[in-house]
Amino acid sequence: MAAKLPAERSETVFSDFKGEYTREQALAEANRCLFCHDAPCIQVCPTEINIPQFIRKIATDNLKGSARTIFDSNILGMSCARVCPVEVLCVGDCVYNEMGVPPIQIGKLQRYATDHAFDKGWRFFEAGPDSGKSVALVGGGPASLAAAHELRRHGHACTIYEMRDVLGGLNTTGVAPYKMKADRSVEEVEWILGIGGIEVKTGVQVGKDISFLELEKKHQAVFLGVGLGPDTRLKLPGEDLPGIYGAVDFIEKMKLERIALSSKKRCVVIGGGNTALDAVREGIGLGFEHTTMLYRGTEAHMSGYLHEWRAAQHEGARAEWRALPIGFEGSGKVERVKAIRLDENKKPIAGTEFTLDADLVLVAIGQSKLVELLHGLEGLKLESGKIVTEANGRTGRKGYFAGGDGRNGGKEVVNAAAEGKAAALAIHAYLQGGA
Repeated sequence: MAAKLPAERSETVFSDFKGEYTREQALAEANRCLFCHDAPCIQVCPTEINIPQFIRKIATDNLKGSARTIFDSNILGMSCARVCPVEVLCVGDCVYNEMGVPPIQIGKLQRYATDHAFDKGWRFFEAGPDSGKSVALVGGGPASLAAAHELRRHGHACTIYEMRDVLGGLNTTGVAPYKMKADRSVEEVEWILGIGGIEVKTGVQVGKDISFLELEKKHQAVFLGVGLGPDTRLKLPGEDLPGIYGAVDFIEKMKLERIALSSKKRCVVIGGGNTALDAVREGIGLGFEHTTMLYRGTEAHMSGYLHEWRAAQHEGARAEWRALPIGFEGSGKVERVKAIRLDENKKPIAGTEFTLDADLVLVAIGQSKLVELLHGLEGLKLESGKIVTEANGRTGRKGYFAGGDGRNGGKEVVNAAAEGKAAALAIHAYLQGGA
């Protein structure tokens, strides 16, 4: 299927931040649920898992039924239980929040049920009768995996084209290891592929190694599950010094191999989004004595999740607010970050320059878009670097559908899973002769 992960990876030093429930803990938590008829937790879940139903089944010790309920809606339910920002989704909308009572820990209950299914080797789905139709899926991340699995249930052959040697997208290469490690993502990939009939071609870059026109000759439909591109660069003096990485690139290296760090004294993370917060907590987890986030805005206006920042603070992180990097210094490797203070309008304040000592700098200011490879495909429309689609993922080019980061600009894994499944159903209708 794909290259095996090396046992020696930097991410293995991280422990599980949220931990797993024992049977007793899961039963106690499940029995707190009110099983709301108009459950707001379902309404904010992109995959619309019937949350009260799967929790009720845990409460009655029906773990197989609970896991089936989850996977019926979200085949990536195991990873989503770990990586979803439940604090701002299902848990954040639990009715207990309005009562001043701790909300139901939906993510941990979902993990309890889905982990049990994986441990027991339960498989709930089979491929449908062969339809004689074939679909190409560009990219091997969550959107394509969800789409391929749903398409196989309808009997359509699938081929995933992935430029890396491993599948799973950011679940494998980009998720913070204190949430989920790469080997767990690979396990989920293998479980999803276990439905059979999904061909995998790794190390293949569509648009370079094989053209879209060739895909159209080989397949009756194409799903675009492309993710985001390389880290955005700052284009500042000294940025090429060793020890300065794009945050996404560094996280991938840490998850797939072992990174040698000459010093673990000071880590500086530039940015204030969720990738920056992951990088901050990873700096701490890797053993840096001081980890600082340098952000041009304020805590109140940072784009990253506040609960993640609070956890980082609890672990010892600090921040320099309203500060902008202006260059890097060092002899042979990065040693200092040069910065300047900003006013309320994010304009530099003369005379406020300062430096931060740094042995490692992670730049987390966004990623470029990969959809440039789609330019020239007649009928396919792009806006702000995103693929324009109808609600079901259909694009303006006949037989082309899309989902995941290339469509939504970089949302959560659960959004990719939802979009992949919705597009698969639309592809099925298309292959059946629908409009």
